[in-house]
Amino acid sequence: MQLSGKIVLITGASSGIGALTALRLAERGAVPILTARSESKLHAVAAKLPGRHAVRRLDVTDARQIEETVLDITAEFGGIDILVNNAGYGVFDYVAEASLEEYESMMDVNYMGTVRCTKAVLPQMLARGSGHIVNVASLAGKFGSAKSAGYSATKHAVLGFTSSLRQELFGTGVGLTAINPGPIDTPFFDKADPSGNYVKNVSWLLLKPETVVAAMLRAIERGTADVILPGYAGIGVKLAQMFPRSFDRFAHKLLNKK
Repeated sequence: MQLSGKIVLITGASSGIGALTALRLAERGAVPILTARSESKLHAVAAKLPGRHAVRRLDVTDARQIEETVLDITAEFGGIDILVNNAGYGVFDYVAEASLEEYESMMDVNYMGTVRCTKAVLPQMLARGSGHIVNVASLAGKFGSAKSAGYSATKHAVLGFTSSLRQELFGTGVGLTAINPGPIDTPFFDKADPSGNYVKNVSWLLLKPETVVAAMLRAIERGTADVILPGYAGIGVKLAQMFPRSFDRFAHKLLNKK
């Protein structure tokens, strides 16, 4: 898929990966539609974008608002070519100490937000016989680590949804990509790790946002189904699948940095 001229709906576009994705798409001649709950932050991001773009306030936990927003965008721009399901957040805590409300909220935003937006946009893509959906998941959706059970569960759910939907989309002309990055140097950790300890412990392996966004755009252009970042983490994913008990013993020492 060529990106120039494509109408791209991005959730969670007020900061981090979403904001940078909007910028890089605009630079490539696409038309990014930035959405998030904070309209003021969206306008601050949009002020830096070249070319045509738009801003819409959107809460991915509100199905009705999503449907109305998609209808509004479709009426103004003629349709949505690409959907980037990027909205999400994490809170790190031990299962025994975490609140059920936080677990429910993460699932509502990270997983159900992805489902709601996909269901709102997918019918027009299927009718047109073209389009692409990007679900921003995580390495946490491939294997878990201590204190991330709630967040990891949401990303496992996103990947399960993505895998099943990919089978349904076979032969329809609609592409689907899962992006699975490790920790990224973004404001995500302002909420997930307010103490800063985790970021300090894993600073040596934090991904640059530019790396993740560049990989995402390549995946859209090439129709890549699944992207793991950094690439060498794919070895860990394979080991976790093939030797789960041995991997757990290894991961307990390597990944418990929160």
